[in-house]
Amino acid sequence: MIASDPARARRLVLFDIDGTILWTDGAGRRAVFQALEEHFGKSGPGEHRFDGKTDPQIVRELMRHAGVSDADIDARLDEVLDRYLALLRDELASTDHAQHVFPGVRELLDALESRGDVVLGLLTGNIHSGARAKLAAVGIDPERFVVGAFGSDHHERPELPEIARRRAERALGHPVAGHELVVIGDTPADVECGVSIGARAIGVATGRYSVDELRACGAAAVFADLTDTAAVVRAILAD
Repeated sequence: MIASDPARARRLVLFDIDGTILWTDGAGRRAVFQALEEHFGKSGPGEHRFDGKTDPQIVRELMRHAGVSDADIDARLDEVLDRYLALLRDELASTDHAQHVFPGVRELLDALESRGDVVLGLLTGNIHSGARAKLAAVGIDPERFVVGAFGSDHHERPELPEIARRRAERALGHPVAGHELVVIGDTPADVECGVSIGARAIGVATGRYSVDELRACGAAAVFADLTDTAAVVRAILAD
């Protein structure tokens, strides 16, 4: 929901999804590799890191590793992502993912949503429909997030905070400055893309990166997880 009084909104809080809100036990990874095998006959290196990247970026990197030209990748990218989405939905439907939410996330979302001065949003490398599918699979209504920026908006993650900021201005009906944004994520890429536009970046070490590694990237605050709701809210609202 939009804050009860948009003029009071002090913060737009943009959450990453994978590694921050939830995990999918490799469902996205399996769907990407199968889609690539079907369209290119190869899937690239199995150990390739996905975290902190957009879905189109992941496809491009994997296929470059496999020797596919950029022109061929561009020609098939939309079809690959469409197939990935169908496979992802099948993967998510095949297992009960309701418990795959990191500790404290549901409580934090409830606490923020109950305030009149905070707006919830998403900033994720997932394509838009993939983000919605993953959230729905764990029982989190995607409609709780008023605005967002996704891998389907731009292939480069550093471009996403500005897209989210502009969308927030349209949704709220007033200017939103960079310092009014808070980015919460589990990778250096999340932290760095927030810092790049003057947003407050908060790291959470529920992914592959440690508290120390996230702090070293310039995060304003870092938590081992999001279980201390009051402390995380204070970090979000800090000037």
